[in-house]
Amino acid sequence: MRKLMIVVGGSLALAAPLADADVLGVGANVSYWDSDFSGEVVNKDSAVDIEKDLNLDSDSNANFTAFFEHPIPVLPNVRLNYTSISQSGRGEIGLEAFDDIPVGAEVKSDLDIDQLDVTLYYEVLDNWVNLDLGLTARRFDGELVLRDQTPLSTKVSETSVDAVVPMGYLAARFDLPLTGVSLGAEGNFISYSGDSLHDFNAYGQYEFAMLQLRAGYRQMAIDYEDDDDKLDVEMSGPFASVGVAF
Repeated sequence: MRKLMIVVGGSLALAAPLADADVLGVGANVSYWDSDFSGEVVNKDSAVDIEKDLNLDSDSNANFTAFFEHPIPVLPNVRLNYTSISQSGRGEIGLEAFDDIPVGAEVKSDLDIDQLDVTLYYEVLDNWVNLDLGLTARRFDGELVLRDQTPLSTKVSETSVDAVVPMGYLAARFDLPLTGVSLGAEGNFISYSGDSLHDFNAYGQYEFAMLQLRAGYRQMAIDYEDDDDKLDVEMSGPFASVGVAF
């Protein structure tokens, strides 16, 4: 992780003199993400497939973003992003027991993932081609709770991971002049010591006055181990958002 922070920090230092913003800007948007899940959760030495074993339902997950941009040289712009994911399902433990819940047991499962990003970034380009480069501190926590539905059973399994990790941030947008239409993509990423996280989306946007309407596709993957618990999941699906920018 230290090497990544040095590389990204060095990139930000190089980007600072190239920052191209010359106006003050603020904005916010809220989006709904219809994501499907795949992957597995590990508790000690046992694993469960969240798609095949737990039958987690696809759900619409809330996301909120706000940003503040300024023309002050050297100082970075600020972007906040909060994502809340909550899914549940009913399934059956597969070929091996999971955390004392036996093979074949019917279970009710609840998976919750919350993450808060604080991103410091520079606008390297700011015209009909927009390019941002930055560093994100992501605070995330995930918890999977399984409840054995066998009559008279009181077995409950809890698996959780939480961390604060640095991630690189990159965003690009191409505006079609005089149309209000633009195409873009943005993402966060990190990989170190066997753990990795990435969060990318691509979108089309229409802007009218201060209103921004956006639709696209988002993919997020978490492969993170916290002591004996591990979350190795991928979420992907379409999203739509509405926002304002001043």
